[in-house]
Amino acid sequence: MQFFAPCSNARLGAWSRCVAVLFVAAAPGPVAAQEIQQAQSKLEATWGQQLEQLAHDAESRGLAAEAAQARRWKLPDDPQRLVLVRVPRQHDLDVDADGPLDEQQQRWRDAWRAARDRQADALFALARRAIGLGQTSLAYRLVLNTLRENPDHEAARKLLGQRRSGRRWATPYEVRKAAAKQVWDDRFGWLPADRLARYEQGERFHRGRWISAAEDARLHADILHSWQVETEHYLVITNHQLESGARLAARLERLYDVWQQTFASYTVTQEQLARGLEGQGSARRGATPSLRVVYFRDREEYVTALRPAQPNIEITIGIYFGSTKTAYFFADEEQDDATLDHEATHQLFSETRATSDEPGLRDNFWIIEGIALYMESLVEHDGYATLGGPDNVRLQAARQRLLGDGFYVPLAELTRFGRDQLQHDERIAMIYSQASGLAHFLMHAEAGRYREALVRYLLAVYGGQAGPETLAELTGQSYAELDQQYRAFLQALPDVTLKSPADVPADR
Repeated sequence: MQFFAPCSNARLGAWSRCVAVLFVAAAPGPVAAQEIQQAQSKLEATWGQQLEQLAHDAESRGLAAEAAQARRWKLPDDPQRLVLVRVPRQHDLDVDADGPLDEQQQRWRDAWRAARDRQADALFALARRAIGLGQTSLAYRLVLNTLRENPDHEAARKLLGQRRSGRRWATPYEVRKAAAKQVWDDRFGWLPADRLARYEQGERFHRGRWISAAEDARLHADILHSWQVETEHYLVITNHQLESGARLAARLERLYDVWQQTFASYTVTQEQLARGLEGQGSARRGATPSLRVVYFRDREEYVTALRPAQPNIEITIGIYFGSTKTAYFFADEEQDDATLDHEATHQLFSETRATSDEPGLRDNFWIIEGIALYMESLVEHDGYATLGGPDNVRLQAARQRLLGDGFYVPLAELTRFGRDQLQHDERIAMIYSQASGLAHFLMHAEAGRYREALVRYLLAVYGGQAGPETLAELTGQSYAELDQQYRAFLQALPDVTLKSPADVPADR
């Protein structure tokens, strides 16, 4: 499977996977989703008040830095953005302060930690409530929010399959690396700990001997003799630079974390998470093969290598081929995070569970592109990331298409489009904009009313079990009703001035 245009030429390889056997149950009703969202909003509002009180207390004690810390801690509250936390590996309060704490600082820090521990317990309890109402992905995010407040919350760590390794919490993969006396370095990836110092001095270890970094670069100049940077979920193959391979691998791991939080029920069942929340095991999946990414030194090599499989490769700046189970990019100023996130999303949905060989071939292809377009909205912040937002260029393009240009393909028609029909439609750019808008709608309308149904829809499409009526069945709404709700969703968005051209097919 590829996600640009059908290709009858020689493939880069062949592969096959068994079709997932999915039971597409009725989606949790909107009442359940709204009930949990309201409870979460109330909890977060109360927490915001508590944080402000902690800030006020710090100011009254003359602790300006602590007051600022409390005010920065609150996550954004925007119904049009999904906030995904980055789970810390150890408690921030365990990090040594600059010098000893005085009595006022210690008393405030004790209160700060106690308040966060209470919030963590409340979030974990809400996760249990969410899973009982079938909100699997939301429950998973609440578990991670629990760990943001209390990184030592043992029940949450156990659910994720993590355990203590010194003062840090580690995944089984990281535990194995530590047992092998390897360390991660942001410049070089995983290395034996006793080699790091020499790497920092410009040496490289190659086939049993030490050589210079320049010689190492010469030996890896060909993509067939490239560097390989392994992480927990990825294998990055590159002939550009070892350092750039490590940076790309780390960036992909961050994307994986965001994707896993957003679509948790794509890989974790409600039953698995429910057992984990009750302390009856881990909701963590077993080891999976590394996701392969090839990162060419420049555009020329990228085009030369991939043209036999994709004749129009020169108009792309990144692509995922299901036929080789590999995503391809190249080092160049043209590269951007949006393309990386788009193509890597195709790979994540295709390879993290058994899927149909060609999902979307007969119908429902729009959501395969729509959800990848949605993931282009990823923005990283300090300690968290966001998805969505009314200022997203794709969403505003979709708004212009419907409300400004009057262009819209009704869902009853769009869901019948297979891959070839959509990709050869002369309106493809406008349909891509609509697909992005519809994905935003299903993620964010009415505080995420259809978010869990969307994940089930993706399960059905990628598993080869979806038909033209599947989305209506899972949302409990007719397509005419969803069409009307989508229009209302776009009408309610604020006007935003676009900063770059839109309506370009995402697989450029």
